[in-house]
Amino acid sequence: MDKLLDSLKKSLDLQVQAVKNIEHILNESFVDVINEIDKCKGRIIFFGVGKSGLIARKIASTLSSIGVASISIHPTDAYHGDLGMLKSDDLAVFVSNSGNTTELLGLINPIKRMGLKIISIVGNTHSDLANFSDFVLDTSIKEEASPIKLVPMASTTATLVIGDLIACGLIVKRGFKDEDFAILHPGGSIGKKLLTYVEELMHQGRDLPTVNLDDGFEQVLFEISSKRLGVAFVVDDGFTLYGVITDGDLRRILEKFKRAVFDLKAKDMMTRNPKIIEKKALAIKAANLMQKYSITSLAVCENNKIIGVIHLHDIMKAGVI
Repeated sequence: MDKLLDSLKKSLDLQVQAVKNIEHILNESFVDVINEIDKCKGRIIFFGVGKSGLIARKIASTLSSIGVASISIHPTDAYHGDLGMLKSDDLAVFVSNSGNTTELLGLINPIKRMGLKIISIVGNTHSDLANFSDFVLDTSIKEEASPIKLVPMASTTATLVIGDLIACGLIVKRGFKDEDFAILHPGGSIGKKLLTYVEELMHQGRDLPTVNLDDGFEQVLFEISSKRLGVAFVVDDGFTLYGVITDGDLRRILEKFKRAVFDLKAKDMMTRNPKIIEKKALAIKAANLMQKYSITSLAVCENNKIIGVIHLHDIMKAGVI
């Protein structure tokens, strides 16, 4: 058992070291690669074989997810007609550990003749692939993390991280925002978090629990009970928001005032300056506010007038959280 754990820890240490070594290539040359991808008018075309091919697909997928049009083509398919998909305004990216992969080297001249520049993410900067590339990112490592030193582990980890760093740089350079990401990810939890707005989930009209400033305890109790949101908002005749009363407030007030509670008005029972949100805000923002202030509902307001209420349960039912 100790021998097994020792080998796992050594493998992890070697992979961590491979990632740390990437820092030495974070320089102007790396920035030049990011700039070249950023200004590309066409698509970013990735090529790789074996494990490097899988990594090429992953990097292409990551870039596509942030709006950088990217695809991965297997070199064998490229040899048999898929080079026809390339255009002169595209940019080629070769991923290879050795830099001497025959399938990749054979594509250099055809791609160059088509007018494309080549970026190589390569583990051997003295290789033929590196020598014929316009830009080179060095993924070389001191030692593979596998016990037999033949299975790519540290090298693949380093290459994956470099791909993510390219994506990171493009996110910063292009000012890519959450909203941009949401447009490209309309499905799943990401889409729901970034595309669901308060106005889509809020209760309004007759479902909005409101009481007037001078309404008594019975009216407040009825409004909270009938609307089933655990809250009533205190307004004037023009729906200007003044305060909020929760079902918990009613219990505490009843314990404190006993029968005298029926002499109280809503304005006497309310908590002033309730938390509010705009209808155009994301529902996830509403959820975060509720969590921050330990509440379960927010008034939705425009120009200090209440137009709706959003409850934590509505956000949960929508799958936002």
